[in-house]
Amino acid sequence: MGFVIALVMGGVMGWLASMVMNRDASMGIFWNVIVGCIGSVLGRFLYGFIGGESARLRDSAFNIETLVVAFVGAVVLLGIVNLIQRGRVR
Repeated sequence: MGFVIALVMGGVMGWLASMVMNRDASMGIFWNVIVGCIGSVLGRFLYGFIGGESARLRDSAFNIETLVVAFVGAVVLLGIVNLIQRGRVR
């Protein structure tokens, strides 16, 4: 059941990040889930790198800190993809 919840939350975070980065029209639900899940891993890595306690993020999938870290990671991932594809971040 945890895997299904992770996929749903990844899809939501990927969708929100694609709305912020103006990529919503070019992405489907599959890519939203992929971006959300990879962005969550990237966000957790960046959060641990800047000094946050990444072990706290494993306690609950539905606390605000976890959702914000996943969202920021998805936005960073889409920014990197935009930079590679279009030559600009947004």
